[in-house]
Amino acid sequence: MADTMADLTCGNSEISPGRRFSLVRASMAVAIGVGATAAVVVATLIQGVGDDPLSTALSLAVPGKYRSLIQDAGHTCPEVTPNLLAALLKQESGFNPKAHSPVGAQGIAQFMPSTWETHGVDGNGDGKRDVWDPEDAIPAAAGYLCGIAKDIKDVPGDKQGNMLAAYNAGSGAVRKFGGVPPYKETQNYVRSIQALANKPTGGGKTATTRQAATAVNAAAEMIGTPYSWGGGNTNGPSAGNCCSPNGHSGAGISGFDCSGLTLYAYGQAGIALPRTAAQQYAASEPVKPGDVRPGDLVFYGSSLSSIHHVGIYVGGGWILDAPRPGAQVRFDPMDTMPDLIAVARPTSHHTQEI
Repeated sequence: MADTMADLTCGNSEISPGRRFSLVRASMAVAIGVGATAAVVVATLIQGVGDDPLSTALSLAVPGKYRSLIQDAGHTCPEVTPNLLAALLKQESGFNPKAHSPVGAQGIAQFMPSTWETHGVDGNGDGKRDVWDPEDAIPAAAGYLCGIAKDIKDVPGDKQGNMLAAYNAGSGAVRKFGGVPPYKETQNYVRSIQALANKPTGGGKTATTRQAATAVNAAAEMIGTPYSWGGGNTNGPSAGNCCSPNGHSGAGISGFDCSGLTLYAYGQAGIALPRTAAQQYAASEPVKPGDVRPGDLVFYGSSLSSIHHVGIYVGGGWILDAPRPGAQVRFDPMDTMPDLIAVARPTSHHTQEI
């Protein structure tokens, strides 16, 4: 989730933030190259990208107004992913918040009234649990799926398939048959959702220069945001949790930890990174020292299995990162920690999350 050594080892620079940004703009031009192409790239890095970056990562036609809800709720538990949740909503209602089935299922997630009474949540904090409101129904669906996954965790077979089957036919049926029950409707339901969730996006390619530019810009806009252990998601700063290995809590602090910042930045570029720094390295392609470019992720740790910190390279030996508790998102020299272990470029995987 964040750093262990970063609690102690991230140093300060005597260069002011404004002066640093000027230095980085100049150094990016050097790092990228010279000429008209470099000028265009630098302008993109600093001024921003005008088109909608999220559309490049969608493997399902998710309406824009529901993307952030699905992205957030899709990380409620390991068994639920944004794509899986989006596929379920598409299968259940076609993303129609007013859907009402002949048997009485209601809303975008098609909750039966009795199920909603037990599992409905007030997702938007307006004091009401409204099955017709996607801001309540989408996180409720994710929470219900996670509860099901926990309830049937001992059932053999594909955990995700069993979870979907239980959402459709009930946990009792899944336990009775030791997996997906032999009901044609339920079996087709599970196959359809998993096929949608795993629909290829033409992935496997590393981040483009344009995506890297979007990520750098997004991170730069967060300079000055407080460090929060466990904080940050694709929507921006968020309250973290307790506690780091050194006892620091992010609860009550809206901000980012190191991997929360990179997750947010690349989320704006249409690339969904996993939550922790170590997982982000695994989701990226290693870059040789001579090939490092702005937007690449810089990782720190005594080994690849013990990565504890990540930042975004911006050129000229500088990174953007959320360094440690008590600090803020800022520019740091690439050697800010003594255990730089690798540089890697994020990839758009075949099952790229929304």
